Amino acid sequence: MLNIRRFVQGIDEPIWVEILNASRKGREDWRTATAEEMLVQERENPGFDLEGRFIAEVDGRPVGAVHANVEKHREEKKGFIRFHVIPESRGTGIGQQLVELAIKQLKARGMTTGQATVDFRDTDYVALLEGLGFRQIRVGSEMEMDLASIPRGIGENEQVAIRRLQRDQEEDIELVTSLLNEAFKEHFDFRPDTVEEIRYFLFSDQFFKKGREIFFAILDNETVGCIGAGIDEKQEREGNVDVGNIFTIGVLKGYRRKGIGAKLILHALQEFKAKGVARATLGVDDYNPTKAMELYKKVGFRVKKKDLVFAREL
Repeated sequence: MLNIRRFVQGIDEPIWVEILNASRKGREDWRTATAEEMLVQERENPGFDLEGRFIAEVDGRPVGAVHANVEKHREEKKGFIRFHVIPESRGTGIGQQLVELAIKQLKARGMTTGQATVDFRDTDYVALLEGLGFRQIRVGSEMEMDLASIPRGIGENEQVAIRRLQRDQEEDIELVTSLLNEAFKEHFDFRPDTVEEIRYFLFSDQFFKKGREIFFAILDNETVGCIGAGIDEKQEREGNVDVGNIFTIGVLKGYRRKGIGAKLILHALQEFKAKGVARATLGVDDYNPTKAMELYKKVGFRVKKKDLVFAREL
C-alpha cells in the first residue's frame, strides 16, 4: 500500500539519502550521499529550502522522495521539482504521484512555474514529465577531458594575471559574489547569489575535501573574470577516479572574446594536473549566450552526458 508523507526534519535524513543513493546506484558520476552531509546542509546552507519535502513508502518501505523546492532569494515565481524513485519501483506510477504532489505544493506556495531537470538516459522520467504537461526548454551538457596533454596557443590572453582568492579576506568573498552576479545576469535561470551563499559554498561544502578554489583574472589592474575549481575526494575514492571539476567560470561582458576565459580555464587545468588529477569535468548550458561550449571544445572537452530541463505553467 502506497503512503506519501511529509518529510520530518531531524529524523528522515537517513531515509532520504537511502532513496537518493539507491536511485543513482551504478552511475559513474554519482558519489554516495550521507545523512550527516544532509544535516549540515539543512543547518548551514543559507539558501536551502526546508519545506516541500515528501517521502513515498510502500508497506512501510521507502521507495521515493520529492522536493518541491522554492528558492527564497529568487524573485520570479519559479519552483523546482527534484524527485527520486528506487529502480524496482519505477514505472509503477509512484514517480507521477510524487511530481503531481510537488506541483500542488508549488502552487500552494505561490509559484507560477515548475521546473525539473532529468538525465537524458532516464527516458521514463522524460515520458513522465511530458505526460504531465511539461515541455523541454533547455539542454545542459556534462563535459570531460583528459589532462595528459593540456593545449597551448588557443587564443589565451597572456596579458592576464591570475590571482587566487584569499578566503580570509572578506573583500575577496564580496568581489567574487559581485563578479559572478554581473557575469551571469543574462544567463538562463540566473538569480543573484548572496555573500552568505558564496561563503557557504566555499567554506562549508563537504564534497570537495581537497579544496575548492577560486582564481581571479586581472587585466589592466581590473578584475574581469574568475574560475572555480575543486577536487571531490570522496568521489575519487568511491569511483577510483582522478577527476577535478570546474564548477564556475565567468567573464564580465565587456571583456569577452579577449582570451580571458581561455587563460582562466588553462590555469585551472594546470592546477589540477599539478595535483595529480588525470581528468577534468564541467557542466554547461548548451544555449549559453557566451557560446562557452565552443571554448570548452577548443580546449579539449567532449560531451559525456546530457541533462534535459523541463518546465510547465502551474
